[in-house]
Amino acid sequence: MSHTTIAYQGFPGAYSHLSCTKVFPQMKAFACESFVQAMYMVEREEALLAMIPIENSTAGRVEEIYRLMPKTHLHIIAEHFEPVNHCLLAMPNTKLEDLKTISSHPQALAQCNSAIENLNLAQIAHLDTAGSAQELAEKKSSSHAAIASKLAASLYGLDVLQENFQDIPGNTTRFIILSKKQSVPEYCEDKAFITTIMFTVRNIPSALYKSMGGFATNGVNMVKLESYMASDSMSATSFHLDVEGHPDQPQMQLALQELQFFSSEFRVIGTYLAHPFRQ
Repeated sequence: MSHTTIAYQGFPGAYSHLSCTKVFPQMKAFACESFVQAMYMVEREEALLAMIPIENSTAGRVEEIYRLMPKTHLHIIAEHFEPVNHCLLAMPNTKLEDLKTISSHPQALAQCNSAIENLNLAQIAHLDTAGSAQELAEKKSSSHAAIASKLAASLYGLDVLQENFQDIPGNTTRFIILSKKQSVPEYCEDKAFITTIMFTVRNIPSALYKSMGGFATNGVNMVKLESYMASDSMSATSFHLDVEGHPDQPQMQLALQELQFFSSEFRVIGTYLAHPFRQ
């Protein structure tokens, strides 16, 4: 199973599942109850890859992923940006005027709040967007709706009453694709690359400032810096850093050397092609 399987968190029809089918249509997508299960399936070689959301343009970062990554030996081999198309789903032959309640993940409900209020629907929070669609299909209620993906509608035999149900267009989720095997693409001048690093700074004054200096002096652009607590004692802060560049570039090598000098822990967890969405 492992060589043809990509793991994701959520119910079948979740946006993570949708991303799996778009990026790796030839692979079998396997639904997991948690991010930990999906990542450890790859760690144990029960799946070849995992599709993991790391940030959303509306909801922000998925904080849990930053704490889980250091506990694994996985590598980022690619990234994927998925536009979120929230769909209003209902049982077949249901009309808008029949609806009285609606369910979905709290973030999806919040992102569609104005549209929901316009229909005067009572909101019910659910653990998962696709899970709310599955529950609707099981209960077969003609007065209830769910907010989920178009894929969920297809999987559970529901009608799409309205696409792009969200209040603000452009909502996008960034996913990272994780593998147990490291895979670094060959450097090419006409291609854009992202390198992701996890590090913990040394316990000296201005350590973070000094560690970042190498990127500034060598003209390497930092696109993301996230902090998280590396231990339960809250005694050390670790960082997740995305930069534009490839380790084979001389300026990147100098910047990484300086970062490593001021770090007590340092690990490059992936170099991969920048997704076209970035452009």
